[in-house]
Amino acid sequence: MRNARYLLVPLTMLATLLLPSMAFAEGLSGEAAGSVGMAAGIAIGVAAMGCGIGQGLAAFAALQGIARNPSAAGKIQTPMIIGLALIESLCIYALVIAFFLQGKI
Repeated sequence: MRNARYLLVPLTMLATLLLPSMAFAEGLSGEAAGSVGMAAGIAIGVAAMGCGIGQGLAAFAALQGIARNPSAAGKIQTPMIIGLALIESLCIYALVIAFFLQGKI
């Protein structure tokens, strides 16, 4: 966990330096458009990975709770399904943002 912080700080600084220049650009050249497409692909990949991990952990915790107390299955299942739907909506938001970055919407 400690090493992730050392990677997060330079990536945050790089994003802070690069994003304003792309936001104020009037027209994107071929190279810049390609980098926007790659950024959108990486963004949706990271979002899908994070949502997959989150859904796996949520399902694991719910199934573990049901296994420990089978009579509480009804009380655990409904909030789990709502939570999974909210987690999945984050991935859909990332997909929409990726489409916005590419100029498809």
